[in-house]
Amino acid sequence: MSRHEKLLAQLRNPKSTMTWGDLVTLLAGLGYRQLEGSGSRVKFAHDSAAPISLHRPHPGNEIKAYVKRLVLEHLNEGGMKP
Repeated sequence: MSRHEKLLAQLRNPKSTMTWGDLVTLLAGLGYRQLEGSGSRVKFAHDSAAPISLHRPHPGNEIKAYVKRLVLEHLNEGGMKP
């Protein structure tokens, strides 16, 4: 299983934990570009999908379950089918 497939499995599994770095790596592998916003706001842009706007987690590095759901929904709606 490749790193990309492992990250997708983490994203799909609601009980697994995922770090911000893992999410950034996964989205970059799917063709998203990271655009820094003000404060902890970060946008991820893709040529063929609407941008997704997220808050960088703080004080920890682990993303919340609702963020994983949001990213999955966004990818499914954009036709990425993770």
